[in-house]
Amino acid sequence: MRRWVRRSLWDVVPRDHRQSDAGLRRRQMVAAGFGVLGAIVLGVSLRIEPGSVWFYPATFALAGVWALGAFVSGPLHLGRIGTWRPSGGQAEHRLVRPVLSPILLGLGLAGIFVIGGLVVREIDWLDRQVRSVVDFADQGSLPILIVVTAVNGVAEELFFRGAVYAAVPRHPVAWTSVVYVIATLATGNVMLTFAAILLGVVVGLERRASGGVLAPILTHCAWSLSMLFALPLLFG
Repeated sequence: MRRWVRRSLWDVVPRDHRQSDAGLRRRQMVAAGFGVLGAIVLGVSLRIEPGSVWFYPATFALAGVWALGAFVSGPLHLGRIGTWRPSGGQAEHRLVRPVLSPILLGLGLAGIFVIGGLVVREIDWLDRQVRSVVDFADQGSLPILIVVTAVNGVAEELFFRGAVYAAVPRHPVAWTSVVYVIATLATGNVMLTFAAILLGVVVGLERRASGGVLAPILTHCAWSLSMLFALPLLFG
């Protein structure tokens, strides 16, 4: 287990993702501009009344902002993690695309949030914060909500662990986590902001270790889709 966690979150695999000074400055300007625009759209989308027909266009628009900002900023990478595989009677070290481990991390993170939810629902003002988010799941179409949740999870990681991470030359895990939290503050929801802190650190470490956005995307989607089903059961 310890080796698995180190490989997923800590051991940095070799990579060459160097960019020119001009490319870095361009990425920084694009990331800053789309970051502000995305925070505004996010704040507007989560202030729409639950059940409103405008909720879905607003959330898809938000995903479009994040994804467009990511791809306009410059090259993105999927990333790899190290693993040991038997080869000719010996263990051979190989680099593979991270798939199973980030999904398991996302599910584990969801489990932690579910346990925390048992405490949160006993505190009135925190309970109200969570229920304001759950209302969207209760009054929306579940199949569409699944698509919205997955699409936004992918788009957020493309932007924050793709564009923003590559735009920060020093301490990118810390800074991208801070930027992600600041953007989430636009929702005005304390519990979403707290979730952004924990999720941001985990996927930031995955980005640092793997060198790409695939692991953060899978962890984010596994976590957010799990919470989409778990929260209504806890706070229904």
